[in-house]
Amino acid sequence: MGPDGRCAACGAYQQPAAAAPAGYGYPPPPPAPMGLPVGGVDLRRGVRIAVMVLLSVCVLVALLHVAATGQQRSAVEDVISGGFMAMDREKINDADDFARSMTILQMLSMLVTGVLWVIWFRRMRLNAEVFAPGTHRFGSGWAVGAWITPVVNLWFPKQMANDIYRASSPAGPQSAPKGLLNAWWTVWLASMVVGGIGTTLYQSANSEIHASVGSDPGDALDKLSSSLAVSGLSELLSAAAAVLALLVVRQLSGMQEQRAMGGMPPMAPGMAPGMPYGAPAPAQGWAPAMPPAMPPMQPGGPVPPPYGAPYGPPPSAPPPQNPFGSGPAGY
Repeated sequence: MGPDGRCAACGAYQQPAAAAPAGYGYPPPPPAPMGLPVGGVDLRRGVRIAVMVLLSVCVLVALLHVAATGQQRSAVEDVISGGFMAMDREKINDADDFARSMTILQMLSMLVTGVLWVIWFRRMRLNAEVFAPGTHRFGSGWAVGAWITPVVNLWFPKQMANDIYRASSPAGPQSAPKGLLNAWWTVWLASMVVGGIGTTLYQSANSEIHASVGSDPGDALDKLSSSLAVSGLSELLSAAAAVLALLVVRQLSGMQEQRAMGGMPPMAPGMAPGMPYGAPAPAQGWAPAMPPAMPPMQPGGPVPPPYGAPYGPPPSAPPPQNPFGSGPAGY
């Protein structure tokens, strides 16, 4: 074809094939919904990191408290074996001072950790409400009140955590991995029960020692040694519970991030991609509507106009061809 649009062999004007418009004049289909509705989900990591750091501090302090309790028990055993005449008062005073300082430090660390823990737990509860609205047994206010209300704080927080886990599971509520959660709650309750027993035994032993002034306090000292052993076991359980709590924070936060950022909602049977989540399933045999097909092109014939364009020659069309000549009419 020459520069003027004529064929070099026959002299006829040639028209370039017009490309069909994308979509045949129809707008592109809406994209499929990616993930669950996540508006309002708080995925900030500041509080979570602070809670994990403070739980690590609680583990360290609990282990130091175990060492302090061991020193106290060692001093009591020396008194039991050698009598009051062989008692090392300096060793006893040092052990008591160490245990007292660890008790204060543990109370402070647990207080600060508890405040941030409640803040983090309430955030998880609010996120879970976005994932599964109306499926929780307790309101978001109980995310704080359940921990500080006597008696019910023995099971309300666990029930709320179960609901949060079910709502946050990316694989569905029946696939929520609650083994770690159950282990943490069991160990934490055990540490409180054992700690209460140790405190009761310690107070009883101290009362008997003060009441046995002038007599042999052997039985009271044995009870005091036993109470310190129970208290040491309680501190070990507290350290284990803090480790499990740290893992729970990491697991639950990761589940909510995965649910919010990458979870696709389960598609109902018969639902086609691109339909809005929650829309009713189409009838059997349904197929998405397609635009009408372009008319077939005849070999050597003119290119049909795009879909929707009016038929007829374009405004600047070349002159009609002479069917009896080798070139255009009037050439």
